[in-house]
Amino acid sequence: MTVVTEDFISPRVQNLQPYQPGEQPKVDGLVKLNTNENPYPPSARVVERIAEVAATSLKLYPDPESDQLCDTIAAYYGVTREQVFVGNGSDEVLAHAFCAFFQHDNAKLLIPDVTYSFYSVYCRLFGIEPELVPVSESLRIDLSAFTAAANTNEPIAGIVVSNPNAPTGESLSLDAIEYLLSLHPTRVVLVDEAYVDFGGQSAMSLVQQYPNLLIVQTLSKSRALAGLRVGLAIGQPALIRALNQVKNSFNSFPLGCLAQQGAIAAFEDRAYFEQTCLAVMVTRVVLADGLKQLGFEVLPSSANFLFVRHPQHSAVMLAARLREARILVRHFKQERVAQYLRISIGTDQQVNYLLKVLEHVLNALEA
Repeated sequence: MTVVTEDFISPRVQNLQPYQPGEQPKVDGLVKLNTNENPYPPSARVVERIAEVAATSLKLYPDPESDQLCDTIAAYYGVTREQVFVGNGSDEVLAHAFCAFFQHDNAKLLIPDVTYSFYSVYCRLFGIEPELVPVSESLRIDLSAFTAAANTNEPIAGIVVSNPNAPTGESLSLDAIEYLLSLHPTRVVLVDEAYVDFGGQSAMSLVQQYPNLLIVQTLSKSRALAGLRVGLAIGQPALIRALNQVKNSFNSFPLGCLAQQGAIAAFEDRAYFEQTCLAVMVTRVVLADGLKQLGFEVLPSSANFLFVRHPQHSAVMLAARLREARILVRHFKQERVAQYLRISIGTDQQVNYLLKVLEHVLNALEA
């Protein structure tokens, strides 16, 4: 009997196209502006706390409910412990949310057609049909398009938006979020606030009013803990109970003791958090102004990155030229954004080097 190895694999997995993360190079000396990492280190309190815990607690299982961390988050945002959920980075939290809230028979999940591409991957993984709602010509989330999609006769599984949106950096107002919440009150509206601390407006103030609102955040960006993997969700208790049902059916010990205590220390050092967020926002203005002077079109951003294009030059070519100068930026191949580059905000030194290299490249191309 001949066995075809593909027969071992579930059909859905065979056809799955995984998310492609930004390149993590194995060589030193690169200016890495392609994955939206924080250019500044985490709070010194985080490093100290992790060292303390590592010396005493690694032989023990961590708290499966992360109660101390959840209490810290609840106090920070002014909600109750029952309204907080944590997981291994916001990607795991998002996966649990897609599983818990959006698997309704023959119902479509509304997501923008230009947004974080992991949402579509989760749809394929969990058998959810996505309805890609077109953004405007200027790549802004179009509320009228969401209205049209929600007012069809087809059932709706929910709505997912990133605010600020990725990869564009656009930020929605609270009025816009409330409008989306009102479109389908019996379905969850998930607001992914991965970048909100860099100038966006969080929807935390709406949680008590809207039982269908779930907010997801991460400590990877604004708190410089991408390597620690801590994400969180905040919503009314019924939503959090559903997330815990999924989590405890999958992995009852999602966060290690180092992650839990490091995250607590990060929330405790509010002054450092605010200082580094402000530094990123100030540098973002410098980079945006410099790119505009070089002829780039720069989308407004409330995130720690800019989405830009040059009207005369290919994004693929510019990314390649920057790579030759040991600078990494992110290029996406999707049709609507294929001429754009996403550039993470680095240190002032990194940004100045990027601008000098771009000036040299453009001058050479125009000579």
